[in-house]
Amino acid sequence: MKNQYVENAYPRICVIGAGPSGITAVKNLLQARFTNIVCYEKNADVGGNWIYSPNVSHSSVFETTHIISSKKLSEYEDYPMPDDYPDYPSHDQLLRYFRAYANRFGVYNYIRFNTEVLNAQPIHNAQQWQLTLANGHTEIFDFLLVANGHHWNPRMPYYPGNFTGQMLHSHEFKNNQPFKDKRVLVIGGGNSACDVAVETSRTSAFTAISMRRGYYIVPKFMFGKPADMVNARFIWLPRALRQVLMQLTHKVIVGDMTMYGLQKPQYPILGAHPTMNSELLYMLRHGKVHPRPDIDHFDGKTVYFKDGKAEVYDCIIAATGFNITFPFFDKQLINYTDNDVPLYKRVFHPKFRNLMFIGLVQPMGCIWPLSDAHAKLAANYIAGNFKLPPNLDSEIEKDLQRINKRYTKSHRHTIEVEYHEHLKELQRLIPANAPRWTDVLLLQKTNVPA
Repeated sequence: MKNQYVENAYPRICVIGAGPSGITAVKNLLQARFTNIVCYEKNADVGGNWIYSPNVSHSSVFETTHIISSKKLSEYEDYPMPDDYPDYPSHDQLLRYFRAYANRFGVYNYIRFNTEVLNAQPIHNAQQWQLTLANGHTEIFDFLLVANGHHWNPRMPYYPGNFTGQMLHSHEFKNNQPFKDKRVLVIGGGNSACDVAVETSRTSAFTAISMRRGYYIVPKFMFGKPADMVNARFIWLPRALRQVLMQLTHKVIVGDMTMYGLQKPQYPILGAHPTMNSELLYMLRHGKVHPRPDIDHFDGKTVYFKDGKAEVYDCIIAATGFNITFPFFDKQLINYTDNDVPLYKRVFHPKFRNLMFIGLVQPMGCIWPLSDAHAKLAANYIAGNFKLPPNLDSEIEKDLQRINKRYTKSHRHTIEVEYHEHLKELQRLIPANAPRWTDVLLLQKTNVPA
């Protein structure tokens, strides 16, 4: 029998980032019998965005953050979360889970912590990648897997005028104590905006939330179950029919958004990233959070809204998303900040066949199980066990057209996917003979070289 495991050990492979996507990239490379792996991480431990700090840092997590996808649909494929974890684990529980995962699969051995990648450029006719590190060293790799995340570079909104109070991005929000007895305006209608509005309302003198359009606010629990678990039961239905069912269920359980003083969404419920929050609607109806339309302009501390209302605020917190940023790539080479993201199955670059992206998606669900599948497909591609289609460009274009047709125009929707649909299409592509982790353990027990 041909020993593919020894052959697969030779290419030199780099992973940038040791967050949830980076650690599963390393694990899946090891599972495909690659051993010449280096993962660069600028922090001192694994976890990426989930390494909470009370000070402003790379992390967007704040003191009371819990995930918005349920535990069962947020697990890596072959590493379940502990039984005693709640339906929606906290950031510290998640960090423990990521560290345990990295320990379990020997990922730590391949990570160089406190090492930032400053530049990555193709060399030798794009057959290899040269990386320049912050310590001045340069390294050359045959393959590059990018897993640096996309929730760390804040996108600030622009409005005419000048606001003279405190203005910050939700990335800087860590807890509600600095906003005690202040008048706070939160900008945005996504998950972070709603969470921050709820948290500040507990201590502020007044909290309002400004949304430029209507959003569907979905409670975390429906019929006593996590909302995404309820949705998973109907994933077999055609998308159009499922959307009608979800819309009806939302109306029955929550009611019309205008009943809460919010704008009516002008798109179907699957036409934008969902906002999962069980507390915002409660706070709105109890007068703790006050709904406001989009902002027209600023004048000093006065905020003028599109409906003509004018109010004075001490602080504005912009929960307006993040830029997709790769600081180590020349922008002339790769720049997805304000553009479509033309990747095959959200992973493979059409020009550089030795460049792959892991976890560069904004799913209606959790990222990490999708990152796991991204990494498994990428590892099998490098091993020669999966081949890209000859019509790669047309497949990518078809995918971009589907995204633009399905979702409302927004920066975040350039990488939007539906969790179950995307996972299923990845699983269909992963070869049936793809190595499993149990195969690696068997090789170790029988002393076969890996």
